[in-house]
Amino acid sequence: MGTDIYGWVEFQDQDTGTWQHCIDISLLIDRDYDAFGCLFGVRNYACFRPIAANRGLPADVSTQVRFDTEEIGEYASDHTWVNLAELRAIDRDEVALGVDERVHQYRHAATGTLVYEGKATWSRDLAALLARHDQTTPEEGAQWEIGNRVYRAERLRRGDALGEDWRLLIKMMEPLGERYGAEHVRLVVWFE
Repeated sequence: MGTDIYGWVEFQDQDTGTWQHCIDISLLIDRDYDAFGCLFGVRNYACFRPIAANRGLPADVSTQVRFDTEEIGEYASDHTWVNLAELRAIDRDEVALGVDERVHQYRHAATGTLVYEGKATWSRDLAALLARHDQTTPEEGAQWEIGNRVYRAERLRRGDALGEDWRLLIKMMEPLGERYGAEHVRLVVWFE
């Protein structure tokens, strides 16, 4: 069973001090374990130092966030939040603390180049090869070629983890940050 993210972008009204919801992130963000780990420490297979893990649900969340989290109840976990100032400060060139636990898979194209196919794509042949060489935890840069496939142990950068959907969400938060201040715009999330 997979893990999905839910949440809202909120801003703090300067006049009342209350938080207001404004962007339902489920409209933009799909299941993305690299980003979940990079930002929140959830499904952190890529071994990032999370930006905002285990902060819990802020006591002063908007009415909509309170309603949503109460409705989902015990099925929600890992409630946390991050403000726009923290998102702006992310160093996209920062490398993960360790090698991605998922071996990356490529295939040889007809042109001779390697084409990336995905992660966590273990083959029976690769598992047997690693077992023969006692490599249950491959070192960075290790590479194996089996047939038309190339498998690599790689370390990701934060920029690799935060794809187009996340960049769009942060870009959508920017006008709110200009109006209310980056510390008064936040992303509140939970996982199921």
